[in-house]
Amino acid sequence: MNQEELKAVFDKQASGYEQQQKKLAPVHEGLYFQLEWIFSELPPSARILCVGLGAGAELSYLASKFPHWRFTAVEPSGAMLEVCRQRAEKEGFISRCVFHEGYVETLPDIELHDAATCFMVSQFILDKEARSNFFRAISQRLKQNGILVSADLSSTVGSPEYEALLKVWVSMLHAANVPAEAIERTHAAWAKDVAILPPDEVRSIIQRGGFESPVQFYQAGFVHAWFSVRSGYAANKP
Repeated sequence: MNQEELKAVFDKQASGYEQQQKKLAPVHEGLYFQLEWIFSELPPSARILCVGLGAGAELSYLASKFPHWRFTAVEPSGAMLEVCRQRAEKEGFISRCVFHEGYVETLPDIELHDAATCFMVSQFILDKEARSNFFRAISQRLKQNGILVSADLSSTVGSPEYEALLKVWVSMLHAANVPAEAIERTHAAWAKDVAILPPDEVRSIIQRGGFESPVQFYQAGFVHAWFSVRSGYAANKP
């Protein structure tokens, strides 16, 4: 699935996206809770880059915890970004936000950011070099020692651990009504459109994108999350 096809999928899902994600809410809440403490030493007026943020759940969480922070919201799906914008207006922090419909690579040269979030985004970039370049584009928009927090689906596909986790993951999504073919259907969809890689390989991809060695701080099922600091050579163009 290319970028435009993926964008079209999220455009269609935008209106009901938050409802669809409710079953994963405990997974996300655990991630956001730790995100708060990873960012806890940032300055009171920090600027945060939120990449591919969909309906803006992490933006909403951070805005409520840090009332003086400013945010740059980057999302290629115009429909998703509009849901995010409406949420920011409803919750009263829209004045602290800049919205960019597009990709981090197309973000204009603006003030560098203190930190960035990137949740469940890079997994859709199937080419490993392109995935590293994606992280490099983020690193180039961070200050020296800026922090990246990234989360993606991760596992060693085909391993016993993967097979066991897949069964649990599908059961979680379908609750008590798991269709007989659900596991195979999920596996086939991921094999086509999602680059699920072992955790060490994802760490290497992030590091090649201009960050110090990432630290894994969270796992819930297939969701793995890392934080890292922008490395000294990140300002160099690839």
